[in-house]
Amino acid sequence: MKTVFSQPSLFPAEMLADAVSKNSAASGGGGEQHTPSESTQFPRLPAGLSLLRNAFDSTEIFDAINTVVAAAPFRHMQTPGRRQMSVAMTNCGSLGWVSGTHGYRYSSIDPVTAQPWPAMPPILLETAMRLAQQAGYPRFLPDACLINRYLPGAQMGLHQDRDEKDFSQPIVSLSLGLPAQFIIGGVSSTTGRNARTQSIALNHGDAIVFGGAARLLFHGVRPLKPGHHPLLGNSRINLTFRVAK
Repeated sequence: MKTVFSQPSLFPAEMLADAVSKNSAASGGGGEQHTPSESTQFPRLPAGLSLLRNAFDSTEIFDAINTVVAAAPFRHMQTPGRRQMSVAMTNCGSLGWVSGTHGYRYSSIDPVTAQPWPAMPPILLETAMRLAQQAGYPRFLPDACLINRYLPGAQMGLHQDRDEKDFSQPIVSLSLGLPAQFIIGGVSSTTGRNARTQSIALNHGDAIVFGGAARLLFHGVRPLKPGHHPLLGNSRINLTFRVAK
């Protein structure tokens, strides 16, 4: 089975070098880079955050991502401050998350192709709904899926997901490929970014669902360490499902 992760055109050497050299400019989902004090201890998960280990079968997920990327290729978006994000992104669903000098927002049109975003493949929708139900959200019906691709050195700055209209709906996040350190801070919009952070190790097949008291947690991803995954090579893929409207 040929997958998008092995196609050389999606992982050129110059992109890898760019990802490493520009990790100081990495941010996303509304977040600016930040380096708060950090704790390596994680005694318990915050209320509202569910960690599901080995939560899904990745085989069909690969094929679904291939379909999406064929119609809406990965791209490096810019922050409103004109910084290029080190994480490459694309979307599927009726809405897609976009960033640029205009700010952060959801759009029904892919600004690169000028076409609607690809429909969300059924396996992605079914997986997100199943995991949300396991975490206590039986009515979760996402209309947007943001797909992030990390190469070594890429990271995601601490941020809140605040561009959605209904914060009673959770965020469902899937992790594939190389392991990553997921970091969380506080909830307050004024102090949460500066709160002491805690780390969660995420591996291939893990999922996180955050809602309720954890829905507006500041969160991010440390710079990805080099490595090799049997299926994804030197990359990590993260899918986040949201109810945007």
